[in-house]
Amino acid sequence: MGPLLCLLSAAGFGAMSIFGKFAYDAGVSPSALLLARFTMAALLLAGLLAIRPAARPTGRTVITALALGALGFATQATLYFEALRVMDASLLSLILYTYPLMVTAAAVLLGRERMTRNRACALVIASAGTLLVLLGAGAGTLGPVGAALGFGSALTYTVYILVSDRVLHSVSPVLLATLVMTGAALSLAGKSLVTGGVDLGFSAAGWFWTACIAVVSTVLASLTFFAGLRRTGPSTAAILSTVEPVVTTTLATVLLGELLTPAQLGGGILVLASVAVVQLRPRRHPAVPAERPAVPVRLAVPTERPAVAVGPAVPVGGPAVLVDDPAVAVDGPAVLVGGPAVAVCPAVRVDGPAVLVDRPAVPVCPLGSTVDSR
Repeated sequence: MGPLLCLLSAAGFGAMSIFGKFAYDAGVSPSALLLARFTMAALLLAGLLAIRPAARPTGRTVITALALGALGFATQATLYFEALRVMDASLLSLILYTYPLMVTAAAVLLGRERMTRNRACALVIASAGTLLVLLGAGAGTLGPVGAALGFGSALTYTVYILVSDRVLHSVSPVLLATLVMTGAALSLAGKSLVTGGVDLGFSAAGWFWTACIAVVSTVLASLTFFAGLRRTGPSTAAILSTVEPVVTTTLATVLLGELLTPAQLGGGILVLASVAVVQLRPRRHPAVPAERPAVPVRLAVPTERPAVAVGPAVPVGGPAVLVDDPAVAVDGPAVLVGGPAVAVCPAVRVDGPAVLVDRPAVPVCPLGSTVDSR
């Protein structure tokens, strides 16, 4: 279920460029599209929070999340959709998808992660792929303005991810997304007031494609990604997310008639391969348990105890009589051969010394003595 959720998320994000092209054809401007998109997304996510409330965040977390939306996500989206006006959707998706490598390089420079062999190889492959995308552009398909806007969008998204990674540890993903969308909507609303407002009187088709971006490519794409991330882990989720530009390129070819040159296609494959390489984990060898010094074991050795004869009382020179009654006179010698069956004379006067045998002091009839009960 986890991989399927990640693939659905990548498909949702990948379709955003196609929805944006259709919205432009319906008369929607980039500023109006962004304002409507983030406002719809914020309202939908707020409705989800009303149904399933999250833990109350701190004031600092709220301010940081709102700033992420107002300064980070709003800026990134503005650069992205402005670039979409002047370049093909498939090419823009390949340029945008250099951000995972930017995140890796920035994390290493900031000391959050260390540079491994996989990361170094991925950076080299991504650089070569990006160079192919730029050099393989046909006439009129990629201009300097579009390239600057595309890479600016990827760079801004890199900063947004690095900052939000810190905030995500103290707040739930749904609440963070709600605050980010709200901050972006407020920022774009303020911008529209300063610049004279936006035209929201576009056709129903324009509202439809804008709603598709808000619902499919913003809310559902974000929620399915977080759900898949919980089930698969970050590495698998990131590898599966490389499907996003593939979805965009396929949809742009089928629905918009866009085509990539062979060099651009090769560069895009290298970019995708670099993202997969950087997510590979080093092979771990099973740990070999270290030898432990032998611990001497002491065997229990029975200590010598006084010999206790085991067995019934055996008469010698006369019947063996066990005396336990002081009123009984014994006219024959009682011989004790030992053992638990001991001739005990608790109240009998013995004319010989009492013998103690491996027990509390118990008077017994000594061997060969005569019992005299008076």
